[in-house]
Order: sequence, then structure tokens, then C-alpha cells
Amino acid sequence: MRPRSLFARMLIMVLVLAGASIATASTASAGSAKRALLGVCGLDLRGGYSHCNLSALGLSDGRLAAAATPTGYGPPDLQSAYSLSPAGGAGQTIAIVDAYDDKSAEADLGKYRSFYGLSACTTANGCFKKVNQSGVAGSYPSNNVGWALEISLDLDMASAICPNCHILLVEAKSNANANLYAAVDTAARLGVTVISNSYGGKETSTDAANNVHFNHPGVAITVSSGDSGYGVQYPAASPYVTAVGGTSLTRSGSGWSETAWTGAGSGCSAYEAKQTWQTDAGCARRSVVDVSAVADPNTGVAVYDSNCNAFQQLLGSCFTGWGTVGGTSASAPIIAGVYALAGNASTVTYGSFPYANRSALHDVTAGSNGSCGGGYLCTAGPGYDGPTGLGTPNGTGAF
Repeated sequence: MRPRSLFARMLIMVLVLAGASIATASTASAGSAKRALLGVCGLDLRGGYSHCNLSALGLSDGRLAAAATPTGYGPPDLQSAYSLSPAGGAGQTIAIVDAYDDKSAEADLGKYRSFYGLSACTTANGCFKKVNQSGVAGSYPSNNVGWALEISLDLDMASAICPNCHILLVEAKSNANANLYAAVDTAARLGVTVISNSYGGKETSTDAANNVHFNHPGVAITVSSGDSGYGVQYPAASPYVTAVGGTSLTRSGSGWSETAWTGAGSGCSAYEAKQTWQTDAGCARRSVVDVSAVADPNTGVAVYDSNCNAFQQLLGSCFTGWGTVGGTSASAPIIAGVYALAGNASTVTYGSFPYANRSALHDVTAGSNGSCGGGYLCTAGPGYDGPTGLGTPNGTGAF
């Protein structure tokens, strides 16, 4: 792909600064010349800000592809692929931290759960709660249709994996890191079991000072690794989180097979110290990632979203209905759901838990997410590797 012109990059930044989300074309979908991969939250590269790690299948004219019925993997598929029983999760609460408001979050979640025969999860029955970054139900931030799709993805994946779990949606005022991190602290303060974060940005030398926001003993915190291929994002690099990479998930006869997704982030942190529970020798600092799950939009998950407005329609990326969505924004809440489903998240010591339970993970041994000299940090192989970590869930034994 050719680099964007200066004008195009300036236009993207203007829209991001205005709180809008835009569709940005990426690689073509395999086997479908009329489709492209689209990122919908805006690639905000400003220091002190994060972008969501979401990609969705779209049309060749730049519009997100929506349908009247699901086109991606649903709860039965994910439960089958990862050998999960949805019976667990009682008494567990998954917090979803995202930026801006999704005005239709609860209604869209209801549509998803109803379609797949999952029990209702509403404010009225106490299963669902939405608060702002201060923990107040009301006075929400401005609605943003790009981040709303991210919110729908996160809520749907938490529901798909752990339908008995309660869900707390914490909406940060904006995608400024200070607001997102405040929302994480609020989620922990409100007593959740697991916190899922599907956003990130470039590592900086100041990251160590922000680790305090992810250091909440007794709360398992998952973070997506990024969708731009080989390279490290923060907060996935934080030593206090489970960094989640991505795979391509396909049916293989009566079973499933996985390879490393080309878009998944991975690598060796530039700043964070090596943890004792990581023993790979090719990275002197914190290695990213720890575990993984499906993230490739070409083998993506079904998501329902109805949040759209006239401005978004003008941009040509309005998304209303069912769509196929991916990115490590999908894998992070999937892993959060597995932690909650197992009911032992309070015993998780940061990202270390899977390392003591490797035998209960599917080892992903093929695929690559870029060039790193042919090493394991960008190429999947037996045992630990960068793009997929220790592998993907195989039942709840590793979580």
C-alpha cells in the first residue's frame, strides 16, 4: 500500500481530533476482491492518546459491510473452537473499558444475545451497567459511532464466552490515555473480576509511570496487542496485564485450525522489564504477547451494531446491522471472558497465570505477522512465540 498523502493524513487527524471515526482501507480480503479491511476508530497517533484495535470487513467503495443476519462466528463457534462450556461465570463481572459513548450499547447487546438464545443482560435485571469514567451512571461522553462499534464488539465477545457473567461498561471521556486509564481505575474500584481493554498506542519512556493504573491485584486485566503487525503497543507491554495477540481461525473438518494473524502486534518492549514468568531468551525485556484468540477479520466474529448518524453516513462508513469484525480488539475480550468463565481471575497474578498452565492451551505453530529477522517474536512455532504467545484457549484449565 502506498503511504497516504500529507493531505490525507491531515484530514484523518482533523477528523480524529473532532471525535469522529473514519474508515481506513487496509489489505484486501482473501478470496473476495470486492471487500477490504477497514479500521473504524481513527488512527490517532498523537502522544498521550490511544486508538482501538478493531478491523471490520467492508465493501470496495469504503463502506462497512452490514447484513440482516450474522456473517461471522457466533457463540457456538467460539465455544466449540476453544472447547469452552458456557455454564460457568456465575458471580463474575467483566468490565469493558472504551472511549466515548455508545448510545445504543444496551439495545444492541440485547439484539445479539437474543439472536443467539443467551439470557437477557440488562440494566433492569442487574446484569448490565454503564457508567462514565468517574463511575457515574449518566453524564456520558459524546457519542462516537466508530468507538461504538468497538463497544459492541467487546460486549458481544464477553457475552459469547461467558453468557452468565455480568458486564460493566466504563466509558472514558475521550481516547486520551489519562481518561482511559482513569476508567480502568474506576472499573477496579467498582469490584469487577476482569477488565478488558481493546486499545493501545506507541510505547514511550513514560509508560512505567502509567503501570500503576493496571496494577490491581486480584483483577485480571487483558489488553489487545495491536492490528498493525509486528511491533509493540502500550498498555499491552505493561507487566501487569495479559497481552493478547491474534489468530486466523478456520474450520478444519469437524474441528478447527489456527495460524498467527498477519495483523497481530508482537515484539520486545523497548522499556518494560522482563518478568520472571517469561523465559524466552530472544528478548531482554517484556515480551509481547502472552496468549491469543481469533482476530483476523477474514475469519472474524459476528457483531451487531445500530449506532450511526448522518455525519458517519457522509464519510461512507456507516455500519447498521450485523457485520464481521476482527482485530485484537476481538481477542482481548474473548480472553477476558475465559478468565471470568473459569471463575478464578482473583488468583491471576498479572500475565503469569497461563505460563504455569501451558498444557491447557492450543499451541499455534504457523503464521507470521511481519519481519524480525526470522525470529520467534514475529513467527509462530512450537512453544512460545510473539504473535500468539503460549497459544489459544483449550477449555478453561489455563485460566
